[in-house]
Amino acid sequence: KLHSDLDKGVGTVKYTLSGDGAGTVFTIDETTGDIHAIRSLDREEKPFYTLRAQAVDVDTKKPLEPESEFIIKVQDINDNEPKFLDGPYVASVPEMSPVGAYVLQVKATDADDPTYGNSARVVYSILQGQPYFSIDPKTGVIRTALPNMDREVKEQYQVLIQAKDMGGQLGGLAGTTTVNITLTDVNDNPPRFPKSIFHLKVPESSHVGSAIGRIRAVDPDFGKNAEIEYNIVPGDGGNLFDITTDENTQEGVIKLKKPLDFETKKAYTFKVEASNLHLDHRFHSVGPFKDTATVKINVLDMDEPPVFSKPVYTMEVYEDTPVGTIIGAVTAQDLDAGSSSVRYFIDWKNDVDSYFTIDATEGTIATNELLDRESTAQYNFSIIASKVSNPLLASKVNVIINVLDVNEFPPEISVPYETSVCENAKPGQVFQIL
Repeated sequence: KLHSDLDKGVGTVKYTLSGDGAGTVFTIDETTGDIHAIRSLDREEKPFYTLRAQAVDVDTKKPLEPESEFIIKVQDINDNEPKFLDGPYVASVPEMSPVGAYVLQVKATDADDPTYGNSARVVYSILQGQPYFSIDPKTGVIRTALPNMDREVKEQYQVLIQAKDMGGQLGGLAGTTTVNITLTDVNDNPPRFPKSIFHLKVPESSHVGSAIGRIRAVDPDFGKNAEIEYNIVPGDGGNLFDITTDENTQEGVIKLKKPLDFETKKAYTFKVEASNLHLDHRFHSVGPFKDTATVKINVLDMDEPPVFSKPVYTMEVYEDTPVGTIIGAVTAQDLDAGSSSVRYFIDWKNDVDSYFTIDATEGTIATNELLDRESTAQYNFSIIASKVSNPLLASKVNVIINVLDVNEFPPEISVPYETSVCENAKPGQVFQIL
């Protein structure tokens, strides 16, 4: 209310209002000087208004007093709830953290006046997320509230946080936000083989260096904490094999170091150890972070070609040996379990060279033509041995036959001689050399 001492209440004074919000927010009764707000006020929008008042003579329109300035202050009421401007939040904390481990600090802002009453005094609480987490009601710091929280049991938590003004008292306004908390992995689980024995079947024809089987230990941890190293435990059974880790699947890949032979050894047994590469000293008390399993490998018999008893055969025959004489034999055996019989053939490079024959069943080699050392002193050819049960499975061996000399030629005078000697030649005088 404006009032001038010169106003005697007879209608001679007129009041005017100018400045901040005059005519739009505030209006004045020209006669009484009463000031009214003509629309709702919002302290958070504008906390005060600076106005100027004037009292003028109704008739002359001249000021009766100097213009005066006054301020209308908008008094705060609790009309704004706390707001989490940064929410929703994402946070993480290592699994197995001790109670009270720091997770995250949330902050709510209240647009009301912090200097007046409790309209902007915020208190934090958890609506959803107990008993796993707690929050400091004043600072908004979230901490773990349970020991031994295990990522392998539950990894994701959604926590609902409330901020309430008026110091949390009844009638206060509230705002909420969510905090999505992830438990990060620590190496608290050792690798374990799901079974104690792994059975593998491997063909004896497997190539050296090839992968012949896979085994796997299970580690419920994640990332580098689940990385596994496999080793063959030293012993008699595993010296033919090697094991490496498949980085993508964390499986142990068993590879062949030396050739297998079903006829020599049909089965191998050895132990494999799986261990973690990256250990966490806090969990050593759990026990050794490794496990062992037995691997049994059965070698599968494969149909193989016959095997000759020698890498090369050398024989001798006299050049005057009659046709059909046996001069030696080759031997090949089928070492497979079925033990098929063997058939022999001469692998002639040239059909003209058929100086020898071989008995297809016995492997005996005989002359097929008369031999002449002076014409050919050595024969070199191959013998093929194939399995009757599978003729495509064949082996080849070299045979060398040396032709031995026979004394079949008398000496001959190389040229006819005509010579002469003097009648008076002395005894012992050389007159011709034959």
